[in-house]
Amino acid sequence: MSKNPILHATIKGEGEPLLILHGYFGMGDNWKSLGNQFAKKYQVHLIDQRNHGRSFHADEFSYKLLVDDLHNYLLHHQLEKVNLIGHSMGGKTAMLFAVTYPELLNKLVIVDISPRNYKPHHNAILAGLNSIDFSLQNSRNLVDEKLSKYIPDFGVRQFLMKNIYWKEKGQLGYRFNLQSLTENNPEVGAPLTSFAVFEKDTLFLKGEKSDYITENERPIIEAHFPNSKIIKIANAGHWLHAENPKDFYREVAEFLG
Repeated sequence: MSKNPILHATIKGEGEPLLILHGYFGMGDNWKSLGNQFAKKYQVHLIDQRNHGRSFHADEFSYKLLVDDLHNYLLHHQLEKVNLIGHSMGGKTAMLFAVTYPELLNKLVIVDISPRNYKPHHNAILAGLNSIDFSLQNSRNLVDEKLSKYIPDFGVRQFLMKNIYWKEKGQLGYRFNLQSLTENNPEVGAPLTSFAVFEKDTLFLKGEKSDYITENERPIIEAHFPNSKIIKIANAGHWLHAENPKDFYREVAEFLG
């Protein structure tokens, strides 16, 4: 077991464990409303991955380390036979966890990401976040104004701004470890290990307006996850769980059974 602290999580509900992993720049809190719905039937764990939310900060980042973190979390909470949902970066963690520890999983849900390599494509976001000097941008409005020069999309800015909090009186800060996320950005798109296979039931959900999963990805998904299906969520892009939570919840609830 690694010497790293245990990941922070919000746990709600009772029943079979359902663990949810957020995406890059996200946190478990992003899943609060869906988590409340799932908690009517499952014991839901809204997990903050390393360098995100309220979990520990570390210089190192790789999917192997994120899988180790998750494995330590399961051991700490004495969980086995869990259901696992992972979005984007969290989906990459979930896929590698599934092929590494298949005996610990029941069903797997991967949200708008595939096993292939993705080139780094968060440059504008990282540039915007790194442009903030909290001694100058000392209010949320001033942070938003500065970010808007790099990130015109209001929704993306709102998502990122959820990571800003008052470290102390008059001093804002980021919850995520921006330095590590910036330095390790090329790692975020890393592909799943070659020839790794997870035989159990797997659901891939893709946003209708997103290009993270296309027909081109179907062969690689089927090679790694032979018992998988791909379902499209209408009127949604990459953040489909936030953009169309009703259809998202229905598909996942039906799949988990």
